[in-house]
Amino acid sequence: MLYACSATEKTQTFNPKFKLLSADKIKFNSFVDCNMAEVWVGDTFRIFPGKYGEDPLWGYAKDLKYADGKSAEETFKSKADNFHSPIMPTNVLPTEDGLHGAVWFETVYQDSKDKSGRTLYAVYHNENYPQTFPYDFLNKTGYKDSPKWPQGLTGEKSPAAVCRIGIMKSVNGGKSWENKGIFIEDLNARMIMKPHNTSNTFAGGVGDPSAVASGDYLYLFYGEYGYPDVYEETTYDAKKEWAGQCISVARIALKDLDNPVGKAKRWDGSDFNAPYNGIGKPIASLQIPRENGGGAASSPTGGFHWGPSVSWNTYLNCWVMMMGKVVGKSWNGSQVYISFNKNPNFDEAINSQDWTKPQLFFEKPGYILWYPSLQPLNTDEDIKAKNTCLKLGKKARFFVKRIKPGDDEYASEHIVEFEK
Repeated sequence: MLYACSATEKTQTFNPKFKLLSADKIKFNSFVDCNMAEVWVGDTFRIFPGKYGEDPLWGYAKDLKYADGKSAEETFKSKADNFHSPIMPTNVLPTEDGLHGAVWFETVYQDSKDKSGRTLYAVYHNENYPQTFPYDFLNKTGYKDSPKWPQGLTGEKSPAAVCRIGIMKSVNGGKSWENKGIFIEDLNARMIMKPHNTSNTFAGGVGDPSAVASGDYLYLFYGEYGYPDVYEETTYDAKKEWAGQCISVARIALKDLDNPVGKAKRWDGSDFNAPYNGIGKPIASLQIPRENGGGAASSPTGGFHWGPSVSWNTYLNCWVMMMGKVVGKSWNGSQVYISFNKNPNFDEAINSQDWTKPQLFFEKPGYILWYPSLQPLNTDEDIKAKNTCLKLGKKARFFVKRIKPGDDEYASEHIVEFEK
């Protein structure tokens, strides 16, 4: 469930601290390649990991599943055969309107008006290619196939993906879903081509989101990977690309979730004024300065934070953001960072930008670390409060996907304890 936070007292000094404590290992037994979308439906803790849909690079996926338990820990320890496939909308033909490409659920918003807790909105990361979503010259949607389209993750002949963010709805607690359309996206003109794009990941786009409710809006924190202008090979500027990338924020009114296309607004540097498919600005405090190794998403050396996971902390009375750091091709990076935002709500738009400078939280040399998140403990307190990755207390489990040859798992070996 997503939680909007009421006003709380602000202390004169704001300097949250944390320490990592070793804990018994919990290894997740199903496919994870995204933030963990989760919710309490009544007394059931339900999670939605995995991937679903068409993908010409990796093959058609049916790994988006759900599992249940009486607590977060019980659910995260579920055996592989206790994960079930929800009913999902089918992919349409490349030239038809509807669901294109593969999706990953990243956050679930629970409609507070439905007292049964069964009305859910999933915020999903979506990936496409020119062959799954070809360019429509009339509507200017989709992507143009080109010899200069950048390389993807599986080798020289594989194409890079383009990511978008959309919304699906369920009225039965997540056992079946209906696609509601795209939340935000970048159009073809902002895709970054060869010879400049050599990151082996995305041609551009927006993705890897985490969403929280505050007041009448759903706030989307996400990775910004496109060029902040029309990309032209002759006028490309790496510094300009860097300046328009990192973790950004957009918002949509909760009343518009049933019909979201075109309704979201992106932060433009002063307010939420940029259109859902326009050019916004990233959160400046989360950017890595160029003199400290900051770089563009299309660069083979990286140099930016990505993959936010945002939660409200009831002990600290502030927002907490976990994030990764890219330092090489193919989203390579072995460190996790943390940032805090002291504002209890985002009614004043500028509050969404008030994040502390990211601090190093965890590192594991020799591994690639993706999708860090904090999760509830198996305590009476966390269960009674129905905490999820979106609302936590003084202590929480730290999970992260870690990757190296022969070792690829989503797991937790630490508990984090916060101090005011």
